[in-house]
Amino acid sequence: MLDRLGPNWAKFRSSVWRARLGAFLCGALAVPAFAPFGLWPLALLSLLGLLALLQGQRPRRALLLGLAWGLGLNLPGLWWIHVSMTQFGGINLPMAVVLVGLLCLYLSLFPALACGLLARLWPVSDWRRYLVGLPLLWLLADWGLGHLLTGFPWLWLGYSQIDTPLAGFAPLLGVQGVTLALLLCVAGLLLAARQRRWPWLLLPLGLFGVGALLKPIAWTQDGKPLKFALMQGNIPQAMKWDPAMVRPTLLRYMDMSRLNQDADVIIWPESAVPALENEVPEFLVNVDKAMRFNNTGFITGIQVMEPDTERFYNALLGLGQMDQDELEEYQFGHANRYYKHHLLPIGEFVPFGDLLRPLAPFFNLPMSSFSRGEAVQPNLLVQGHHFAPAICYEIAFSDELRRNVNADTHYIVTVSNDTWFGTSIGPWQHMSIARMRALELGKPVLRATNSGVTVAIDAKGEVMKTLPQFEEGVLRASVAPAQGQTPYNRLGSAPLLLLLALGWLLGRWRRPEEAD
Repeated sequence: MLDRLGPNWAKFRSSVWRARLGAFLCGALAVPAFAPFGLWPLALLSLLGLLALLQGQRPRRALLLGLAWGLGLNLPGLWWIHVSMTQFGGINLPMAVVLVGLLCLYLSLFPALACGLLARLWPVSDWRRYLVGLPLLWLLADWGLGHLLTGFPWLWLGYSQIDTPLAGFAPLLGVQGVTLALLLCVAGLLLAARQRRWPWLLLPLGLFGVGALLKPIAWTQDGKPLKFALMQGNIPQAMKWDPAMVRPTLLRYMDMSRLNQDADVIIWPESAVPALENEVPEFLVNVDKAMRFNNTGFITGIQVMEPDTERFYNALLGLGQMDQDELEEYQFGHANRYYKHHLLPIGEFVPFGDLLRPLAPFFNLPMSSFSRGEAVQPNLLVQGHHFAPAICYEIAFSDELRRNVNADTHYIVTVSNDTWFGTSIGPWQHMSIARMRALELGKPVLRATNSGVTVAIDAKGEVMKTLPQFEEGVLRASVAPAQGQTPYNRLGSAPLLLLLALGWLLGRWRRPEEAD
């Protein structure tokens, strides 16, 4: 008997670990579907492989398979985070591996829970499981991923489809509407293969067809283009906060700007002024006067300390030509500014700072004690146009940005400093997320960065011009403003929630009594 049990147990254990390894590899298969690779069909294959492995699994095993899939996606997809830890944060590589691994483990809990609940609530592999249970639970998991503990909605699967017809659903339902369409396509393919009923293939074909019809629609109206000059100073990160580099940095940006005074709007990147606003008042007054003299609008990143509260903010200032009828000159504390609302954990605020800061320089990075600005703030007014701001990480939070984009918002301006992440894929993923915001909200995006990826994106999410990374340069682009609102801009996620609620009712209306 023991002779029989031994081989059987070994075979059983081997099959379990093979399934988990398969789920991990399926997750890793999705990584090249995102920028900069753009191999979008791999996202379909990744989900198909995961769902095939989940068939017939009990909830606990399904949860572990979902966890393995999430680790396969997040470990290679977010490995670039270690660059800021090892190159700039004083953390050795083994410790960085542990920290990135813990983050990826946390992020992987969300698809794990979706898979475990799918096996418990929809144990039968029929159409209800794939057309109702899968989208509902996956999108709820994505919601948790984007909101809990400040949220990290980075590798949502919808971003992998930015260059496919499915992206046509973004102006209607947001990026999660694109994820929903992708999940339904996978469901149709799986049902067709499992039940050998080829009419199920009409579902993915229909979704791709509808998306292709939606994508050319102009949800907002163009106006007369403005000429933009986006500055990419390429200041080395190790030198950026050196007090001796303040003057050379400002001179570099001023020299670049003087050569581009024919632009309607000049934009400097995040923290381009490496000093507090109240430390360089004379410089800002002179820049404001020079820009007004040349009839040029100006936006720059800077840090602000409010004297009354002694709170620090990561900010954008609008200077220069604000409006033809606006003659107010710059003064400290003027209203044409934006304070970053959604701060980056560790980089801009440190949870449990008293415990973590003594452990390593990584927990005490420059400017890591910011306060939050208000969730909804007025647009910047530059050259008579309204700019909805998003500083760096904020561009990943679609609903937060949506609340600051109005019918009379003409552009989205986002500034960043992705130098923290070197030559990794992180900055390209970041740029792709900015493209999705343009498509969702029907507004062009101007993205100025310290070292790339600096880019101009039109109101349909298409890249107009970009600069090479890690080179000093100026991106010149004529970009038309956009007025009006997309359905997603007006209604947010309400239509998507309604669809999910209707799907839940449909799926629970009649329970299947047995598996196919």
